[in-house]
Amino acid sequence: MTGRLSGLARAGACMLAGFLVLTAGPSPSQAQGETAPATTQRGPETGLPMPRFVSLKSAEGRARRGPNLSHRVDWLFTRRDMPLRVTAEFEHWRRVEDHEGQGGWMHHALLSGVRTALVLDDMTPLRRRPHSDAAEVALLERGVIARILACEGDWCRLRVEGSRGWVSRRAIWGVDEGETLN
Repeated sequence: MTGRLSGLARAGACMLAGFLVLTAGPSPSQAQGETAPATTQRGPETGLPMPRFVSLKSAEGRARRGPNLSHRVDWLFTRRDMPLRVTAEFEHWRRVEDHEGQGGWMHHALLSGVRTALVLDDMTPLRRRPHSDAAEVALLERGVIARILACEGDWCRLRVEGSRGWVSRRAIWGVDEGETLN
């Protein structure tokens, strides 16, 4: 199984690319309705936060059904700098998905830590300042990929083909809600 694991994960186990992953059940306090403090999960191979965003390093990247070259290719990404979300790690392989949830396992050499964003809304205004009344620098079409320079509050500063400006966080994919980037 790849993809939707929420029901099985709540039950305490799931299958991920042929590997059985056991998860701890709720603590006694959680079973009584208390919430646990938010903890950041870390990848077992890199120690980096999970999930996290990366970008495609090359103009083509094959996403496989499992974490090695013997698995068939399920998806082919063909846009350099496409933002991808890493959801799992196994040795030199990363389980990634795009904004539609499509993906698979990719070798880490195909991925970059450079943060990019995909514009979700057509004719999204790129503004001079992080304010809805600020002057427009440009209008971004749906599907444009931009480099993320910073994110503060509800706004992210982007660089697109030499232009720089601020975009509403809701109009892009490639940064988590509440995430701050400098």
